[in-house]
Amino acid sequence: MIDQVQTTRLSNGLTILTEHMPGLRSVSLGIWVRRGSRHETPALNGICHFIEHALFKGSQRRSARQIATESDRLGGHLDAYTSHEITGFALKVVDTALPQAFDLLADMLANPRFDPDDLTREQGVIIEEMKMIGDTPDELLTELFHAAYFPGHSLGRPIEGTEETVSSFDQAITAGFHSVAYSPRNLVVAAAGNVMHAQLAELAAQTFGDGSNQSEEVSAAAFSPEIAAPILIERKHELEQAHLIIASPWPSARSEDRYAASMLGTIIGGGTSSRLWQSIREERGLAYSIGAGGNTFTDVGMFTIYAGTSPSHLDQVLDLSLQELRRAVREPVSADELQLAKEQATASVLLSLESSSSRVGALARQEIIHGRRISPDEIIRWIEAVTPEAAQQVAQSCFNTTTLALGALGNLNGFSVDRARLEI
Repeated sequence: MIDQVQTTRLSNGLTILTEHMPGLRSVSLGIWVRRGSRHETPALNGICHFIEHALFKGSQRRSARQIATESDRLGGHLDAYTSHEITGFALKVVDTALPQAFDLLADMLANPRFDPDDLTREQGVIIEEMKMIGDTPDELLTELFHAAYFPGHSLGRPIEGTEETVSSFDQAITAGFHSVAYSPRNLVVAAAGNVMHAQLAELAAQTFGDGSNQSEEVSAAAFSPEIAAPILIERKHELEQAHLIIASPWPSARSEDRYAASMLGTIIGGGTSSRLWQSIREERGLAYSIGAGGNTFTDVGMFTIYAGTSPSHLDQVLDLSLQELRRAVREPVSADELQLAKEQATASVLLSLESSSSRVGALARQEIIHGRRISPDEIIRWIEAVTPEAAQQVAQSCFNTTTLALGALGNLNGFSVDRARLEI
């Protein structure tokens, strides 16, 4: 494959990335911020997500309605998200509309209005979002479990914050955090499609080139979390189902073992042919929702098995899940299973090449996480190099009795777990 990626780094730290995709008449454009909930103090928990919402409420040049109208006129879908380590804003438009699309995104991010009345209304919206999560058992269990798994660390706090913290985000607090978090050195401007690198680099330099970087205290993410191994049992008798999480440490997003870990996760619970799906859903009919995979951050990772099942089946689902973890530790995966996982992963990489949105998202994430471009060819080579022994080594280093964690939520009847039951 011919690599069509170009990079420009301005003196103030702003990074501009483009990938030219011949034959397209569209461009997927975005601005990503090297900040997420991980970079928040306890008192500011949720402010990255809050600012993501607030930027849509108006800039110094555009009202909220004008932002929405202009986005619709460009024909694209303006979307945004906040994760633990990244905040992203992206828009897909026809290639001739790149200057207008960039002007819209850059204006939103660089010149927010932060009107006090707008902020108050958005606080209410986000608090309603929190209530929705509280009414969704699998999401509620995930938040409770993360807090217990990463105690005292920002990775354990909810991305959307709490009602108490969000209610405190007035104009001064919001603008103060934004001025630092959205400094040029924390921004990555990226585009994929029928895009000329020089054009985007010039647009970015005109908007952000003279921008200065605000002083910044030591990041809340500067230290890695101390991982706990909790056994968390939360009883909610009004629920019909029992929800289960089993978790263990996992290679980080930067680890050399991440490809072997990905193959192992796919084999255990990554699809309809996986061990857990076949054993628990297809062969025994014990659960509708069952799966497993890794959640990776820059310096740590967490492997989780999730299942939603009838309370009467919870013990059996737990035992069958633990059985698969023990099997992965004691036996190398079969050549056929590994080949299937490799083909699945390779197909995912190749299919993503057809989407400018997927490609620009990968560009930005690789820059933020790895500081460099990782080509599809390189990814596929790493995937192909994974051996059964490498997958087993990941299992042996990650799945052990002392670090295994468990969370359960719902109508649990007499369900209980001790450390001995989690023995690997």
